[in-house]
Amino acid sequence: MPAETASSRTRIIAHRGDCENHPEMTMPAFESALALGADGIECDVRLSSCGTVMCIHDPVVNRVSNGSGRVSAMSFAELDRLNFGTPVDPQPPLRLDDLLELISGHPDRELFIETKHPLRFGRELEEQVALRLRYFGLLDDPRIRVISFSTLSILRMRSLAPEIPRIHLRRDRCPIYDPVVHVRGSVAGWGVSVGRARQDPSRIGHRGLPGYMWTVDDPEDMTWAAAHGVRWMATNRPGTALRILGR
Repeated sequence: MPAETASSRTRIIAHRGDCENHPEMTMPAFESALALGADGIECDVRLSSCGTVMCIHDPVVNRVSNGSGRVSAMSFAELDRLNFGTPVDPQPPLRLDDLLELISGHPDRELFIETKHPLRFGRELEEQVALRLRYFGLLDDPRIRVISFSTLSILRMRSLAPEIPRIHLRRDRCPIYDPVVHVRGSVAGWGVSVGRARQDPSRIGHRGLPGYMWTVDDPEDMTWAAAHGVRWMATNRPGTALRILGR
C-alpha cells in the first residue's frame, strides 16, 4: 500500500469551528480549530437585513445567542448587540469578512463556505459572497470552497466565481448524482452524511469526485471515514478527530 501523503489523506474540517471547547461559529471556536491543527474550517452564511454576510447557521438567532428573531430581519448593528458566546465569555456574531481575514493568515488551511437556502434574498447571498471573496483577493484561491444543498446556489456560484470549487451537498432522500449540477455546475465534489455513506460506501467519491462527509463526531465513524477514502471529514470535534487519526 502506498504511503499516505498530505494530498491523499483525509482532511479534518472543523464544522463550525472547535465546538468541543467553544460556542459554534465564534472567533474562539475557529481560532482554536486552527491552533489544534485542523486542515480547514467550515461556516454557514446568511444575509442580515442590511446585506452583511453573517456566519450563522440557523435562520433565527434563538439557539445560538441571547436574543431572538430572524437573521434576515435584523441589521448587522442589531445582531452585533447580541451575545453569541457564553455569559462569562461574550462573543459578537461573525461576519464572513472576519473569517476571510482569519484564513488569509493561514495559507495552508482551507475554508468551506456553506450558503444557506431558502432565504428571502435569493441570489443576493451568492452575489455578496463573491463580492467579499473578490475584496479579499480570494476569488481564485484553491483553498476556498463553496458548498450547498441548493442546486441554484451551485449554479449561481459557477457564474459569479467560476474559479472557486463547488461541492454539492446531497440530502439523504435525494439521489447522489444531480445531472443538472454535474453538467452546468461543474462540481468539484459531492457531500454526503456519514449515515448515508455507511449504508452504501460507493457514495463516497461518486463518479470519481472527492467526497465531503458531515458530521463525523463519533470516533468509530472517524476511523471508518478515513479508511474509506473520505477526502474532507467535517466534524464538530476536530481535536478528537486529530487524536483518533494519529495527527
